[in-house]
Amino acid sequence: MKILLLEDDKLFNETLEDFLEEEGFELYTALDPYTALDLAYEHKVDLYLFDVNLPYESGFDLLEKLRHAGDTTPTIFLTSRDDKLSMIQGFGIGADDYMKKPIDLDELHLRIKAVLRRQTRTEKLTLGYYCLDCNAKKLYKDETLLNVTSKAVDLLQLLYLAKGEVVTMETIESELWHSNEEVSLGAIRVYIASLKKFFPTAIENIRGVGYRFILSEV
Repeated sequence: MKILLLEDDKLFNETLEDFLEEEGFELYTALDPYTALDLAYEHKVDLYLFDVNLPYESGFDLLEKLRHAGDTTPTIFLTSRDDKLSMIQGFGIGADDYMKKPIDLDELHLRIKAVLRRQTRTEKLTLGYYCLDCNAKKLYKDETLLNVTSKAVDLLQLLYLAKGEVVTMETIESELWHSNEEVSLGAIRVYIASLKKFFPTAIENIRGVGYRFILSEV
């Protein structure tokens, strides 16, 4: 999953970049809104992380420009502002979440995952002859419901949204199981086997690393 980070504090920018890359995200970073705007036009990303108080113009101004241009990319504001009016303004412009500094990195990670999960679960994804209902966690061929478990559907969604990139076993484990649940590598193999019945050439096993979903094979 790709994130565009806009934060004018260089040290904090680098801290966030290092942390999020360790969590498996791909980062584009900017220190000012003009660079961020260029990056937003050059790259399709899954999430914007925008500071509010910036040189030249605010993060609010930047998101407002993007929303007026039809950009619906989920957005989280990171800000030192603690007044309710600023929060109301941020959500009014089209933010999906709003965090006050200082930022707890683990909380930020959870909020990012929650925003991305809400975004994808409002959609039905079309995969060739198949339809993936992200909200109901069901897979259909035409209008026929297929016998696939909800966790296998979660795995299929995770692989699909990686857009051809390899999804590591560590990422699969963290996304499919809560921290208080016991991870089952055997179950992952069972889920992959069940999905390969419908996508025999689209799911590639990268030995010792994870799996990749090949969109051109759907």
